[in-house]
Amino acid sequence: MPFSTSFVPEIRFGENLHETIGAAAKAFGGKTAALIIDSFLAQSGLAERVVAQLKAEGIEVRVFSDFAGEPKIAHVRKATETVTGADVVIGIGGGSALDIAKIAACCAASGEDAMHYALAANPLPKNPLKKIMVPTTAGTGSETSATNIFAGPEGKKLWIWGAETKADLVLLDPALTATLPATLTAWCGMDAFIHAFEAATNRNAHAGGKFYAHEALRLLTDALETAVKEPNDMEGRGKVLLGSCYAGIAIDNCGTAVAHNISHAMAGLAPVHHGLATALGFEATLAWLVEADTADLNAAAHACGLADAAALPAFVSDLMNRCGIARVLPKAFSALDAAALSEEMKAPENQPMRRSTIREIGDEDIARFAASIMSLPKAA
Repeated sequence: MPFSTSFVPEIRFGENLHETIGAAAKAFGGKTAALIIDSFLAQSGLAERVVAQLKAEGIEVRVFSDFAGEPKIAHVRKATETVTGADVVIGIGGGSALDIAKIAACCAASGEDAMHYALAANPLPKNPLKKIMVPTTAGTGSETSATNIFAGPEGKKLWIWGAETKADLVLLDPALTATLPATLTAWCGMDAFIHAFEAATNRNAHAGGKFYAHEALRLLTDALETAVKEPNDMEGRGKVLLGSCYAGIAIDNCGTAVAHNISHAMAGLAPVHHGLATALGFEATLAWLVEADTADLNAAAHACGLADAAALPAFVSDLMNRCGIARVLPKAFSALDAAALSEEMKAPENQPMRRSTIREIGDEDIARFAASIMSLPKAA
């Protein structure tokens, strides 16, 4: 079938590659740089080291790091203030930091608020600022993606999509992921695995996306448990980071499906780590999904080293067990019920993921999936 693939930014991979950020910014002709970096990374001294690099190249630097957790519209607006007037934007951190940086690079170029672009309400500016993205987690794939997620004024997850938000340069440095705690390594790694799987198996899957998705599945299947249990194993860390990046390219081309419908709906109800929510949604729906028994589902299973799609549910549950993922919801979900989750899953902003799923999802399916998720134990 005919398809087209979106452009992939320049990607450089290597241990301690973050030490070249200053030179990379200078190569873009930057005289003023805006650094958007997770607060805990800023406190770790990484921001200070990157600022020193940039100043050594004669580049003036502004830093915004006053954020944590899922990106909110207030974070995006503050970042846009920091970015306005800069020549190059550098995003360092997890998906939140990268999404904030990419959105701010567009808003600063146009002078428009992020809400002007939410849910594709208006075209993005054609002249965004130059962007260098440096992921420190291996999960979202935001460094190569044209999709950017943030919470709007009412707390609902919104997205801004467009090639204009993409990075101009991606620096993949496994050394920057080594301090990520085991739990977060597992949650983020499962997010990447599910990105690859859903991109390779949904209604929008095509050969261009599956090329990256299947390699991501191979890398993540091979190395995720090692990255969780042996954090200083740079080969394992590198495979997971590269797998996450390739999975990001895959969803940039083919999108996601039902597990992300659930995780986005959960985030609309209460704070929850995206990787955990997606893993729980994936496990709750996978046995139902593989009943479709499509060629794409079986090809994805083969990429994981399995005989066929029927083996996937047990494989995924075992992988989650080996990586120490507890099936427990945050305490805030104690006050919520399955009906609330069902309504969020049917919300307009979550319908693209519902429609792209290879099996038709009826309202009765949504009710069953929501009940399964909400029956999980809640944290004390």
